[in-house]
Amino acid sequence: MFRLILVLAIAVLFLCTIGLVLLLAEWIVGKFNKRAKDVSSLRIIQFVFRLILAASGVRMQVMGQERIPRDQAVLYVSNHRSYYDVISGYTLVPGLTGFIAKKEMLKIPLLSHWMRNLYCLFLDRDNLKAGLKTILTAISYVQAGVSIWVCPEGTRNHQADMLPFKEGSFKIAEKTGCPIVPVAFYRTDDIYENHRPWIRGTKIVIQFGEPIPVDTLSRDEKKALSHRVQGEIQKMYEAAASQAS
Repeated sequence: MFRLILVLAIAVLFLCTIGLVLLLAEWIVGKFNKRAKDVSSLRIIQFVFRLILAASGVRMQVMGQERIPRDQAVLYVSNHRSYYDVISGYTLVPGLTGFIAKKEMLKIPLLSHWMRNLYCLFLDRDNLKAGLKTILTAISYVQAGVSIWVCPEGTRNHQADMLPFKEGSFKIAEKTGCPIVPVAFYRTDDIYENHRPWIRGTKIVIQFGEPIPVDTLSRDEKKALSHRVQGEIQKMYEAAASQAS
């Protein structure tokens, strides 16, 4: 219970007090230097997420982080087991990165403001036209140098086998030619989801795979891209599970 109270206190304190002041400061900075605002927003949220991870008793084993390209935007593709996927994954990205989140996140005041500052996008899974617009916006972000993170399962999944990947998000890489970085999360759902509402200290594993150079793939290889990426993430997940057992 103590960890839950501490995490809630950090979130409320940031969003309702310190975060309000920082949002105003970021707005002012953005009027003069948008790049400075983007970078400072990223670092602020990374710091807050590290506090939440520490308060939650999370210990991270990270593998392959050095594989992430530093000189260009990428498309991160991961499995999705927990709210803590975003919290932990976001502390590891080296540059500007927007997550594609469900549209319901827009209803959370202040948090949605920070998400917009960080180039996050809100996907309406029930509206094909709106979903296409979200993908087109993500393409424009990547072309401008902002990485995008997607979880193509479409929802949190606690089974050992991943749900079939939705293929629409892969158009982001196909249209921009940016590399795809596969990411596997292991045991993130043991922090909260598997025994909600309590938070338990947990050792999680996050593994980054070899980037896939989409711009060098043939047409047939691009057609099979989602299956290839899902297969690589599944292998990394199973390897983490095998090492832990």
